[in-house]
Amino acid sequence: MTPIMKPFAIITGASTGIGLELAQIAAREGYDLLIVADEPQIEAAADALRQHGVDVRSVQADLATLEGVDQLIEAADGRSVDLLCANAGTGTGHAFLEQDVALWRRSIDTNITGTVYLLQRTLRPMVERNAGKVLITGSIAGFIPGSFNAVYNSTKSFINNFADAIRDELKDAEGVTITTLMPGATDTQFFARAGMLDTDVGTREKADPAKVAQDGWDALMAGKAHIVSGWKNKVQAAAAHVTPASILANQHRNMAEPGSADEEQEKT
Repeated sequence: MTPIMKPFAIITGASTGIGLELAQIAAREGYDLLIVADEPQIEAAADALRQHGVDVRSVQADLATLEGVDQLIEAADGRSVDLLCANAGTGTGHAFLEQDVALWRRSIDTNITGTVYLLQRTLRPMVERNAGKVLITGSIAGFIPGSFNAVYNSTKSFINNFADAIRDELKDAEGVTITTLMPGATDTQFFARAGMLDTDVGTREKADPAKVAQDGWDALMAGKAHIVSGWKNKVQAAAAHVTPASILANQHRNMAEPGSADEEQEKT
């Protein structure tokens, strides 16, 4: 008797944070996994996920490059991808003019170029067989001009809009769904890696990545187009649509400007 194959999922940025939590959910739901990150921690994540009794492959690859995305796809060994969680991303704190070109370019290449290329390579076979689910991690930051995180917020604006566009292009592709997860500030390594631990937003209470991942997963399984995780973020996202850009940018400055954490403490 031919063994029944488990469904197969690719999850990017899965060494920590939301990506790792999405992988935990997928493993519990019986998905074999191919997980990827650009750091050695991806191996420890794979070991933990194998405890769920599913096959887990891990790849350390740089998804800021086309070669890294190709490496990921090749690691699937031709297996059909039932589910893709395109979650990898990186931030850029501090003033834009002070940033090295390599820093902001890496954010653009990871958050936009690598993500778009991975989506194209994964969605084509999904559409051909009329089956597949995609979860793209956007952000409510994409609705806000991100003073002192300008490049990151702009990349998420691109991702939010790009997901809406390809969802419409593929609306006649039966069996293929694209869901955008849009969290707010979440308790991950994002703020440390972006050099934002001295900011107001960096020191605030943040969302639990497990809760954010579960919200995204539930929306994905329901075939929803979007999910803003957390009621406060829903309010913030709604307000962003009617608030002038100059006001939004100033509000973001107050949250993300270096040293704003100390300024906020002085006010209180």
